[in-house]
Amino acid sequence: MRITAVTSGKGGVGKTNLSANLGIALADLDRSVLLFDADIGLANLDLVLGCPSSIKLQHVVRGDTTLASAIQSGPGGVKFIAGGSGIESLFQMEDRILDRFLSEVQDLELQFDDLILDTGSGIDDNVLTFLCAADETLLVVTPDPASMADSYAIAKALWLRRPDANVRVVMNMVENEAEGRLVFARINAVAQEFLGRALRYAGCVRHDREAVFHIRARRPFLLADPTLAASKDVRNIARLLAGHPVESTQRSLADRLRDILALRLLRAA
Repeated sequence: MRITAVTSGKGGVGKTNLSANLGIALADLDRSVLLFDADIGLANLDLVLGCPSSIKLQHVVRGDTTLASAIQSGPGGVKFIAGGSGIESLFQMEDRILDRFLSEVQDLELQFDDLILDTGSGIDDNVLTFLCAADETLLVVTPDPASMADSYAIAKALWLRRPDANVRVVMNMVENEAEGRLVFARINAVAQEFLGRALRYAGCVRHDREAVFHIRARRPFLLADPTLAASKDVRNIARLLAGHPVESTQRSLADRLRDILALRLLRAA
């Protein structure tokens, strides 16, 4: 299973909409996709998909249901797990409940080709936990200077914790491909100069008024109108990811999460 964490340096850059539409694009490539809402502050993936869910992660954490039972069917053939306050509780579970949860996570790895973690924004410890556990990180950036600066901070914090992290950048809300590559080049130049590391360009998603209309109506724009510029751009990103397999770590997501959570406890002690 390929584990992709989607994140951003600041909110309001289209991170969750990219996660949703990217998942649908990957499903259209005959891949089985699970979207996991890992955003503590603004868990709204189910709303973006147009499928408000009453079953959320906190019900799993409380023991009210299993992780498998929390999986819902979304549009375009994707499955999803709605988030919420359960994410924060996830990192505070007692050992018995945590072991059960991680066992259920391990079972998921046999069922899906792709797991997309829609994380929160910023360098919160919970966000970094998911980024460190993923095979790759998609960093969503806009041409806004604040987004660019905060994205550099995310890359720096992630590489400090996991030097081998694979970080790809998606330029969102750009006018055209040329602007996307130009802004990416600026961010990458700073990363190379001050961090000695290179970011990877995953593509851009052009600003599209029609796409914004569908977003506001809680409809994934890729399904609402596949001919939109934004829809075509997301499909290109999906094809790039599907065509570049990540290196296998030979370790399950459950094992990676277990190790990361153990390190968190040591730092807190």
